[in-house]
Amino acid sequence: MRELFIEDIRAEVVRKSVRQLRLTILPPQGSLRITVPLRTTEATIREVVLRKQSWIRKHQAAFQQRTPAPALHYATGETHYYQGQALRLCVHEQAGRPQVHLGAGELHLHVPLGATSAQRALVLARWRRAQLQAQVPGLLAKWEPVVGAQAAAWGIKQMKTRWGTCSIRARRIWLSLELSQWPLPCLEYVVVHELTHLHERLHTARFWHLLTQAMPDWRQHHQALRQNQLAALAKDASGEL
Repeated sequence: MRELFIEDIRAEVVRKSVRQLRLTILPPQGSLRITVPLRTTEATIREVVLRKQSWIRKHQAAFQQRTPAPALHYATGETHYYQGQALRLCVHEQAGRPQVHLGAGELHLHVPLGATSAQRALVLARWRRAQLQAQVPGLLAKWEPVVGAQAAAWGIKQMKTRWGTCSIRARRIWLSLELSQWPLPCLEYVVVHELTHLHERLHTARFWHLLTQAMPDWRQHHQALRQNQLAALAKDASGEL
C-alpha cells in the first residue's frame, strides 16, 4: 500500500490483480482508498482523482458529519441492534453453552464465567451469522424470479466497506454480517442489488434500470445504508422524537 497526495486529497493506493480502478471512501473518517490494476501509472491515478474530486469531497464530508458509533464492550446496558431494533444487551455469565436469545426490547447474551469482550463479541457474531443464514434462502427464493437471475452460491462475511459483493464468473454473492443489524428491507435491497449484478457487472444506467424494475423503492433502502445512521433509523421506526 502506498500513500499518495493529489492536491490536498490523501489517498491510499493498493495495487491488485483487478480489471479496473476503484475508489472507496472508508469509515469512520472518510479516508480514500484507490484499488488499481497492477500496471496502472501514477499519472492515470492522479487524472482519475482530479476528475472525481467533487464526488470524493462530497462523500468525505458526509462521513465527517456523522456521529461516531460508541465503542462496544459487550457489557450489560449497551445498545445493540437487530433488524433495525435498538435492544438493551443483557449479559449472563453462567456455566453451559454460549447462546443468544431475544426478549422484549432486550438481547440476552449467555457466556461462560470470565468471558472477555472479544469472546462475547464472537458469540454474538456467530448468532448474527446464523440468523442471516436462516433468512437469506427465503429472500433468494423470493427475489431471484423477480430479478431473473439465480446465484450459484452465496455466503456471509465480515466486510468493513461494503454491504455486499458479487462474483460474476462464479455467480456467487456475499452479504455483510453487519446487515443483521438493519431492517429486513435493507437486507432485501442488498440481495436484489447483488443479484442484479449478475446481469450487469458495473453500476451503469442499465444496472439501475434493471434494479428499479425489480425493486421500485430501492432508493430509500440504499439511502438508509449509505447514510449509515442506524440509531436515527431505529428511533424513527419506534416513533421516538
